[in-house]
Amino acid sequence: MNSMRDMIPINQPSIGKEEIEAVVEVLKSGILTEKSGRGPRVLQFEKEFAKFVGAKHAIAVSSGTAALHSSLLAAGIQPGDEVVVPSFTFSATAGAVVLAGGKPAFADIDADTYCITPESIEAVLTRATKAIMPVHMYGLCADMDPIIELAHNRGVVVIEDAAQAHGAEYNGRRVGSLGDVTCFSFYPGKNMTTGEGGMITTNDDDTAEQLKRIRTHGEERPYWVARQGHNYRMPEIAAAIGATQLKKLPGFLQERRNHAEFLSEKLGVLGKLVMPREPAGRKHAWYLFTPRLRGANAGKRNKLVEKLRSKNIACSVYYESPIHMLPYYRDLQSTRRSALPETERACRQVFSLPVHPMLKQNELQYVVEAVKRAI
Repeated sequence: MNSMRDMIPINQPSIGKEEIEAVVEVLKSGILTEKSGRGPRVLQFEKEFAKFVGAKHAIAVSSGTAALHSSLLAAGIQPGDEVVVPSFTFSATAGAVVLAGGKPAFADIDADTYCITPESIEAVLTRATKAIMPVHMYGLCADMDPIIELAHNRGVVVIEDAAQAHGAEYNGRRVGSLGDVTCFSFYPGKNMTTGEGGMITTNDDDTAEQLKRIRTHGEERPYWVARQGHNYRMPEIAAAIGATQLKKLPGFLQERRNHAEFLSEKLGVLGKLVMPREPAGRKHAWYLFTPRLRGANAGKRNKLVEKLRSKNIACSVYYESPIHMLPYYRDLQSTRRSALPETERACRQVFSLPVHPMLKQNELQYVVEAVKRAI
């Protein structure tokens, strides 16, 4: 395979004629957005998504960030309240906390799963802690039972960031039915997409009602504002795409698993890479396939990434800089700091390879050969 091939993307949405037909039907219907945020396509998508994850309620919103922010508002986060988050994640997790007026308190991660640990959470809990936001990193669920037990013993809300974990499982239950509230993203690179959008799931009736109000400017009924809210509605076109993608999600997940198993088998024998793990009781959704270089510094890892990119493989680093080291959070006086050795070590060593359903077998083999040559 020559070096002039097209770039193999790190992630790629799988859009077929079914999604196109669903969008056309919405356009023909003339209902593009319903003022309450509950048009027929949104209602359908919410019902089917709640059933898929095993939750009582699903509330569709305009983005994953909107889902996080809405959930924090529904939890009653006030200025001065602390929310425990990992630093090893996309900045939106901490950004939503700041947007709600809270203070991020950064906790460390597990070296094998890259997810926040109960021990690191407990180390940063204070009387000001009002919520814990575990992130299910790369598609693998955090160890939720001890996190939920810790939170509920302290009277703290658990808001899961499942932006990367559609279809992931923990002890036989799907992510979305575990904590108090779970937030999903439908950005185009995710395991399923609506173009842009998000979903919040919960089993609590009052929380669900609060989230529906937050989604539409805090209105209890038309033009009767009962609380703070925003315009976080999901358009009907997005919901139509989402309902179609949800039907395909099990197939997408199986393809991701097949590709991850192939990469693990072929790259695991090299001895220089630590393969991603799937602990007992957890089912990975394989949003990303993320090995790490053994004992590497950032410079060595970055050279490997550059070599793979030169071979037209969109190798990426998630995340090169932990949130607590980003300029905004480094300068934010309200951010509480603690030692995060595993977070900083992972940021120097990890890199992600394509594992999405659109990959062809010859492309996977090309990725394997390129990695072998590069290291």
